[in-house]
Amino acid sequence: MSIFSDIVNKIFHRAKPAALSDIDVAEGMDQLASENAQKLNWHTLIVDLMKLLGVDSSLNHRKQLATELKYSGDMNDSASINIWLHKQLMQATHLLRHR
Repeated sequence: MSIFSDIVNKIFHRAKPAALSDIDVAEGMDQLASENAQKLNWHTLIVDLMKLLGVDSSLNHRKQLATELKYSGDMNDSASINIWLHKQLMQATHLLRHR
């Protein structure tokens, strides 16, 4: 299974089975975060999002995920990779909230 598929499966596993809307998924993630001993900011940080889901958040793993998702930027710029990955995952899983 790909890293991306693993993350998506874990995100949607948190949603209520009868309703996989953006709000249900985000609320499920917020609930998970509130139950976590660490204060993880999954809304803005890819490392925290991955940690919250129990996914390896190491730089090497994030680079593998970036490659899998066809990141075309500088693979030595971890900040850019992190921002791009977070945006891609939020869009792909519809976790973006209307603010």
